[in-house]
Amino acid sequence: MNRTDRLYALVEELRACAPRRVSARELAARYEVSVRTIERDIGALQQGGVPIFADVGRGGGYTLDKSRTLPPLNFTPAEAVAVAITLARAGGAPYSRSARTALHKIVAAMSGADGDSARELAERVRILTPPDAAEPASVPAVLEEAMSARRVVRLGYVDASGSETERDVEPVGFTALSLRWYLLGWCRLRGEARVFRIDRVRRAALLDEPAPERDFDDLAAAPADYVARPLEFV
Repeated sequence: MNRTDRLYALVEELRACAPRRVSARELAARYEVSVRTIERDIGALQQGGVPIFADVGRGGGYTLDKSRTLPPLNFTPAEAVAVAITLARAGGAPYSRSARTALHKIVAAMSGADGDSARELAERVRILTPPDAAEPASVPAVLEEAMSARRVVRLGYVDASGSETERDVEPVGFTALSLRWYLLGWCRLRGEARVFRIDRVRRAALLDEPAPERDFDDLAAAPADYVARPLEFV
């Protein structure tokens, strides 16, 4: 059994045994490898976002949180590569770090053969960029957290004239235009809805105060000749 197949099998073994703990020695005997190899494999799965928990000492072992994992998926190699292409083209988008973790989980949940086929197909896709092209500004993780948790965020922001101000903002949504991402929010400094360019945010700190619920469509106005389209899952 190669390592890819073993990683897949380990996840399914722990899923089937959960919530019972399984020791590294027991897993090593089952897959005919050393305990150290199992420990390295478990570490790789944990780094990839698989929720495996370890208890040390007598009676300890590994267990997997079934409520936070995916069962084997019927993703085809082409579908997995399509997700990877979309992610590669979404530079600077909100939650891109979470998207990469999701992609790792998708590939890890595929069968060993399909996972290998997806990786082989991905090797035959190339995205060309100028060597001196600047990376798009990424949405700071604190803004993603503020949006998800509906909490007020304190920004150090530089406007078009180069002046920097500090302001508390109630986050409402993210929007994109011409490959730039913006934060839409209620600016308490100005007392009105404002749109903040992500690459002009110099500092961001999450506050403990909950943000009042505001409707995106009530605050956002799309520029002329543009239509604001929401994300769709179907």
